[in-house]
Amino acid sequence: MRIINKIQESKVGMILALGVLAISTAAIFIRLCFEIAGVQGVGFSLFLAASRLIIAATILLPRWPNLKYTQENRSATYYACGAGCCLALHFATWITSLSFTSIATSTTLVTTTPVWISLLSWWWFGEKLTKPMIRGITIALVGGILITLGDGSIGGENNNPLLGDFLALIGAWMASLYLLLGREAQRFGFSVGNYILIAYSSAALLLLPFPLLMGTSYLGYPKEVYLYVLLMAIFSQLIGHTTLNWAVRSISPTLVALAILFEPVGSSVFGWIIFGELPPQLVILGGVVVLIGVAIAIIAKTENRE
Repeated sequence: MRIINKIQESKVGMILALGVLAISTAAIFIRLCFEIAGVQGVGFSLFLAASRLIIAATILLPRWPNLKYTQENRSATYYACGAGCCLALHFATWITSLSFTSIATSTTLVTTTPVWISLLSWWWFGEKLTKPMIRGITIALVGGILITLGDGSIGGENNNPLLGDFLALIGAWMASLYLLLGREAQRFGFSVGNYILIAYSSAALLLLPFPLLMGTSYLGYPKEVYLYVLLMAIFSQLIGHTTLNWAVRSISPTLVALAILFEPVGSSVFGWIIFGELPPQLVILGGVVVLIGVAIAIIAKTENRE
């Protein structure tokens, strides 16, 4: 039985790693859109967030005839819709933060979700954390702080690091609720496919009017912008986020959130390769510390389950 559990955990871990890698591309696609369109700010950020979700929801449209709403899955539907609202707010705040601060700083702050998930799980579900788990989370967060301290701002007319950092932090809070509500939706009977259908669709509907309210059009951008939004919808959303939602069925949301701490490392590497944003030594050190903290937490979580 232990061998079977180890194999299952290894499978979940490998798939989760691929999902985190897919999510790491999001900041790159967003920055490419900023540069090609020559536009930043709240309105354009909301356009990117809404378009990403609209495309993902459209791709999932063929699943709607297979969705059967029953009395039993009413609670699951409520949780899925709530998760969709949190997902919409997560993207609206986090994508906007990339207009004001750097890729490394934004992605690091938005992946502080383990802290908030741990607190919410303790308050909501009474879940306990072992001391080694807390130690791993603390080390990982120290690494995140080092990345933030060592990272430079992105520059430009709209540069406002404090605003960007605060928006990224709100994005982390919303992401934490999104993962927890998603797990509950699946616990109450939804398959992963049915859950993401409702969550992504409700998020898309919520964000749909906001770019227009901000005076931003969905049309008139260079064709490359739409290509990158499509790639973001496929890789970052349908592959990356769906993988996270699948993983919370099998392992703790806290552990999933810890794995997401790899995202700023991946995004920073991509940012260096594509944009020449060479991380300072302190950022590199912070990335190593993040990986060590994640490893400690994962090992502690695994041992606690045996």
